[in-house]
Amino acid sequence: MTTHPIDQSAQDALVDAARSAVREHGDGDVHTVAAAVLDEHGRTHVGLNLYHFTGGPCAELVALATARAAGARRPRLIVAVGDDGRGVLAPCGRDRQVLADYFPDIRVLVPADDGVRVVPVVDLLPHSYSTRAQAVQRLRFRGSHLAAVRAGTKRVTLRFEDPVHVGPARLVFELDEEVTLAGRIVSTVAKPVSELTDDDARADGFDRAADVLPALRDYYPDLAADDEIVIVRFEIPGD
Repeated sequence: MTTHPIDQSAQDALVDAARSAVREHGDGDVHTVAAAVLDEHGRTHVGLNLYHFTGGPCAELVALATARAAGARRPRLIVAVGDDGRGVLAPCGRDRQVLADYFPDIRVLVPADDGVRVVPVVDLLPHSYSTRAQAVQRLRFRGSHLAAVRAGTKRVTLRFEDPVHVGPARLVFELDEEVTLAGRIVSTVAKPVSELTDDDARADGFDRAADVLPALRDYYPDLAADDEIVIVRFEIPGD
C-alpha cells in the first residue's frame, strides 16, 4: 500500500502550530507543552498538557482527543513542543504506548542531532506489548450505511490505509450516538484503484469502476489511482 509522504512544509507548519499554542496559552506551571496533530484531511488540531500530580494528560493525548472531536479518524503526524524554548519533545513512554495501540500507522516528529526528523511510532516503541492483539478490531462506517448493513444489502466496503484482517469485528456506525454491530470480516483483497473491475465497484454500490476514485476521495482526499485499496467482505450474525 502506498503511503503518501508528508512534505517538509507540512512538518514545519505543524511544529509552528504547536509552538504558537504553547507560547500563547502556556502558563509555565500547569500548561507547559503543546502538541499538534495533522489529520487525514490535512487539518491541524492542537492541545495543551494539563499537569497534575495525580497524572494529568500529556499534550499529545489532548490534541488527539481534540482531533477526534473535530471528526478526524486517521491522524497522520503528531508533534509536541515545550515552553521556554525547549523545542520539539519526544513523547513519553505512556504516550508512545497509546499511539502504538490506537494509531499504529501514525508518524511522530522527534528531536535529532541534525534538527527534527519523522519516525513511525513503532520505531519509538520496538517489541512493544500491543493491546490491539487482544481487542476486537473495529470497522467504521458513516451512519448512512447502517440501514443497508442491517438489511443485508451491503456486505462489501472499500478501504484505504485502514488495516483490517479476517476475523471478528465490531461494525461501528458514526451517528450522533455510535451504533455498534457484531460482525466478522470474511475476506480482504488488495488491488490498485486503477485495477478495480466494474463487478468490484458494483459490490460496494457503485455503478462502475470509474466512479470509485472520485467517490472515495470524499473519505480519503489523498487517494490516487495507483494506490492500493482493500476490498473488505464482511458478515453479521444471521447471514
